[in-house]
Amino acid sequence: MRTRDRRHIAVVGDFNPSNPTHQLTNAALDHVGLDFTWVPTDSSGDWEERLTAYDGVWIAPASPYRSMEGALAAVRYARERGVPLVGT
Repeated sequence: MRTRDRRHIAVVGDFNPSNPTHQLTNAALDHVGLDFTWVPTDSSGDWEERLTAYDGVWIAPASPYRSMEGALAAVRYARERGVPLVGT
């Protein structure tokens, strides 16, 4: 559940619960007190609409992405709008 005093981060990548790096990504974000949602790279739709509710974007580690174009669209969205972005 999102609270007002916590930041909400979009983790752009294709979550795999058996991937140790994805498990550690979740643990790290929990540890620092961030709310987060995994946003798949191959989802159709407007990236602005999909990411506007988030305070920042993290391009997930340990992928290949199902859609490199989707991952790059998320990077472009963040860079063009001054949204904090972490790429790993």
